Amino acid sequence: MVLPVGGLTRTEDSDMAMNSLKDIYLDQLQDIWSANTQCLPVVTELGRAAQDEELSEALIDGGNGIADGIAQIEKLCNDHGIKPNAEHCMGMEGLVKEARKHGLSDEITDADVRDAAIIPQYQRMVHYALAGYGTLSAFANRLGLDGDAAILKNCLDQTYDGDRRMTEIATKGGVNKDAAS
Repeated sequence: MVLPVGGLTRTEDSDMAMNSLKDIYLDQLQDIWSANTQCLPVVTELGRAAQDEELSEALIDGGNGIADGIAQIEKLCNDHGIKPNAEHCMGMEGLVKEARKHGLSDEITDADVRDAAIIPQYQRMVHYALAGYGTLSAFANRLGLDGDAAILKNCLDQTYDGDRRMTEIATKGGVNKDAAS
């Protein structure tokens, strides 16, 4: 039998029982690793599809940040003796499908409109990461895992910066204005 746990698909005979905050913490490390590894390729695709130079650069930077986050989470998983790739995040799977459907659709023929469509798709994936990093940071603090908490807080801060940058590009840059013309 398959059981949904924290956005993951977990079988009943899974090695990790959910009996403590530490168990949930480790499960959520695997969730954010899976989420990041799934969204990285689509962020790269979105960056290539973007016409606006500032948007394209922000997506490239976002992809680099995601890759760094993957490396940081791999380190934390290794430090705790768990495989980062033990689970599959179904929540991000859905967001990735939506990003491809709505941000990379061949039905969008106007490049300015495509740019405007890319931003919310990227931000939806980023908001999943914000929830994940925020929760993990809080769990690490509660568990007294100060080193983990510092790494996760840094990932959270970088993710917030990327989200704010996208909002700026949409609202103060020309993306939304160009799409409306």
